[in-house]
Amino acid sequence: MKKLMLVLFASVTMAANLSAQNFFTRDGKIKFDATAANSPEKIEALSKTATCVLKTTDGAMQWAVLFKSFTFEKTLMGEHFNENYVESSKYPKATFTGKITNLQEVNLTKDGTYNAVVTGKMSVHGVTKDVTTNGAITVGGGMIKINAGFTLNLADYNIDIPSLVSDKVAHDVKILIDAPLKPMN
Repeated sequence: MKKLMLVLFASVTMAANLSAQNFFTRDGKIKFDATAANSPEKIEALSKTATCVLKTTDGAMQWAVLFKSFTFEKTLMGEHFNENYVESSKYPKATFTGKITNLQEVNLTKDGTYNAVVTGKMSVHGVTKDVTTNGAITVGGGMIKINAGFTLNLADYNIDIPSLVSDKVAHDVKILIDAPLKPMN
């Protein structure tokens, strides 16, 4: 009986903590693929240091990733990315501020995987645009994991592709997000 009461108390306490907390990561992974359809050369990069804060009470979230944190297979690609495309010395990071718009369908206090719709403002290269995307939120073990994929059009963010490499660089870049969030203490 004591064990049952302890388990019940721990479950209620954990659910209460999940519902009243903010969740955070500094270890979010953001991968992008800018490989043109017929290009033999892959143009991909990965950052493992994206940050995110998620408020469980209203589904508000904020993301940030430093452009210089992306690693490429070839060092020269990273240099071109930072110097010529995103101009990371002038625009050091990409940010997103938004909210889960279907929060009534996403129970952040109950273990499970939920389809989420997120809407907000994406800022890249000095340009801010409205963005809506679908993703999956998995709740379990006192953590929340966010997975999402979407596409960004480079021209929408005033990122020019020189004609010399326009057959190698996609105009629409695929973005994948994988971020485990832990409770903020």
